[in-house]
Amino acid sequence: MRHSVNFIFYFLIAVGFCFTGCNPKSNQNQKPVVKTTSGSVSGSIDDGIFAFKGIPYATAERFMPPQDPDAWDGVRECIDFGPVAKQIVSWIEDSVMNEKELFSVNVWTQGISDGKKRPVMLWLHGGGFHVGSSNDPMTYGKALAKKGDVVIVSVNHRLNILGFLDLSACGSSYAQSANAGMLDIVKSLEWVKNNIENFGGDPSNVTIFGESGGGGKVGTLMCMPAAKGLFHKAIIQSGTLINVMTKEKSQALGIAVLENLGLTPDDVEKLDTVSYLNLVKAGNDAILKISGPRKPGSATMFGFAPSADSVVLLQQPFSPGFADISKEIPLMMGTTLNELVRTAYAEKDLTLEQAKERLAKVYGDKTDQYIELFAKTYPDYTPQDLLSIDNVFRPFTIRTADARAVQENAPLYAYFLAWKSPVDSASRGSFHGLDIPLAFNTVDLRPDWTGNSEEAWELADKMSSVWLNFAKTGNPNVADKLPEWKPYTSENGATMYFDKNCRIVNNHDRELMDFIKSY
Repeated sequence: MRHSVNFIFYFLIAVGFCFTGCNPKSNQNQKPVVKTTSGSVSGSIDDGIFAFKGIPYATAERFMPPQDPDAWDGVRECIDFGPVAKQIVSWIEDSVMNEKELFSVNVWTQGISDGKKRPVMLWLHGGGFHVGSSNDPMTYGKALAKKGDVVIVSVNHRLNILGFLDLSACGSSYAQSANAGMLDIVKSLEWVKNNIENFGGDPSNVTIFGESGGGGKVGTLMCMPAAKGLFHKAIIQSGTLINVMTKEKSQALGIAVLENLGLTPDDVEKLDTVSYLNLVKAGNDAILKISGPRKPGSATMFGFAPSADSVVLLQQPFSPGFADISKEIPLMMGTTLNELVRTAYAEKDLTLEQAKERLAKVYGDKTDQYIELFAKTYPDYTPQDLLSIDNVFRPFTIRTADARAVQENAPLYAYFLAWKSPVDSASRGSFHGLDIPLAFNTVDLRPDWTGNSEEAWELADKMSSVWLNFAKTGNPNVADKLPEWKPYTSENGATMYFDKNCRIVNNHDRELMDFIKSY
């Protein structure tokens, strides 16, 4: 698998296909109607599940904090996904992006205004803090809502330079600009608190979850005072890359962007008239000048991402843990076997000696020690496995889990996905994002990732049950499907190992990861 393909995997986890925004209409009595704080919305019914798509939760001026959306009269039809954030990718057409109208949530539920209080799960899409959307078929909430009687919510928010350009050096009105995209998510959580009861949900039982950049957003929310009390459990899937942005760094980047556009801090308001493409170019040039090109597989992030300013964002997550304000939040986190690694699985005839030759370029005379530790960790390994193990997400996840477990105020559960996709299995392995359709129980919507076999469905049933149980109670155990799963400590290293035969492992790869991160 080429680096470029892995890069696409990293960002394709949140690509949308249907983007027509919801528009005000009247006489929608034939459709389910729910009242929100901004006005009534109508949705659709699919297989007994109510779906509302593209509900406005905010509005915002460029680089400003989000505000409540404008109210509307009558009933607003919300049966199609809303526009997505501005971004430059090959898989989303510019016509479905809208800087002003991207602020929307999608809701799936079994009941509306029925007096029930269902657990709520708010999904945060991946793509770093740079690209992506919540309009991806494999993250449609219908399957989870139907299986677990929960309310699923997903959200679109500002990304890249529009979401995270720090202009705080230009005046107090821009004090929160560096974290505007994250404040959008906080605003969506406020929307959930104020409205979800009418969609059959319980605002006092909200779980935030996300993969990759979405996992990073979950971790970031755990360090934001404005988000405290708006969610009650958290799931981080392959999200532990380290964001290095401090206020000093993000302010310097913001000034560099202005300079590239021929502006000074006194001219900052002129940014409102700069086209998105010109803004992106100025931003990319500023990043390149300050930090150089970002290498694929890098463990750290510099650029347009949340900035730790000690006010909006108390600290960066995973450094190594989280802010104390989230110490009471039950957490589940994990990774996949291969993540974004360029695997060797396509090389079916690879020999052990050939693998050793390549490994020696990294580990030198310690190559045999690496293989011994690998064999201890994965006794049934192949030569291809030796060259395909994730060495970025996994070490940071172990480090973060150790730091989190010390707090002991809330349980932490760790998981590890080792199951390899049978689709094009010669190259893909257990790749970055594979856990998404398994956790969402949407194997049928991503058969190109998981296949559509009984084995894939069985694993999806187990994993989605885990996600649902954790959202309901903070305990992921599924007694009739999986072995007993105890909370993680650095001593027990208890980890649910998802594969053809799921099992509990204890610090199964700690020695191997300690060895790897020393190189």
